[in-house]
Amino acid sequence: MSKQGGCNYRMLQTKAIKVTAPFLVIAGWLATMVPSLAVTASYSNDYRVCAAQLLRVNITPVAASQACATALRPREVSACAANINKQTQISAASALATCTQARRPEELATCVVGIGRNVKEAVNPELLNYCGRSLLPVRFAQCVVGLRSEINIALTQVLDTCIDGSDRISSFAPSSTPLIQNPAELRPLFETTPIPSQPGNQ
Repeated sequence: MSKQGGCNYRMLQTKAIKVTAPFLVIAGWLATMVPSLAVTASYSNDYRVCAAQLLRVNITPVAASQACATALRPREVSACAANINKQTQISAASALATCTQARRPEELATCVVGIGRNVKEAVNPELLNYCGRSLLPVRFAQCVVGLRSEINIALTQVLDTCIDGSDRISSFAPSSTPLIQNPAELRPLFETTPIPSQPGNQ
C-alpha cells in the first residue's frame, strides 16, 4: 500500500470513529435507562399494589411481604383477601391463608362473597375451605345458592352436597350410569357355542 493510500485509510478510519462514537454513546445511555424505566415503585408494580392492599386490611407487614413475594399473581391474591374481608365477616388473615393457596384467587373470592350474600346464616370461615377445595369455585357457589333458594336444607348439608357433586364432575367416571352392570343382566352379543375342532387344526 502506498503512503498516500495509508494516509487516506487512516483519515477515513478517524472520520468513521467520529461519526459512530455519538451513536454508540446514545445507544449505551438508552441501554442503561431501559431497565430502570421497567423497574419502578409506581402503582403499576403488582407487588406494591399487593402490599398496600394487604396493609389496608390490617395484615401484618411480615405476612403481607411473604404473601406478595410468593404469589404468582400478587395483585389477585391481595384483592381476594381484601374483597372477602370487606364483604363478609371473615377476617383478612383467614382469607389470605386460603387466597395464597388458590389456583384462581379471584374466583375463590367470588365464591365466598357470592354465597355470603345469598345465605341467611353468618358466613362461616369454613366456607373458605369449601370454595378453596372446589376446582370450579364459581360453579360451586352457583350450586349452593341455587339449591338453597329452592330447598330448605342446612347450609352445611348443601355445601357437602355441592362439593360432592363437583368432585364427581371432575372425575372420569360418568355420574349417571354405573360402571359395572348386574351380572344377571349381562347378555353376550356373540355366539357362545364352541366350534368343533377339525382334524389337523390342533
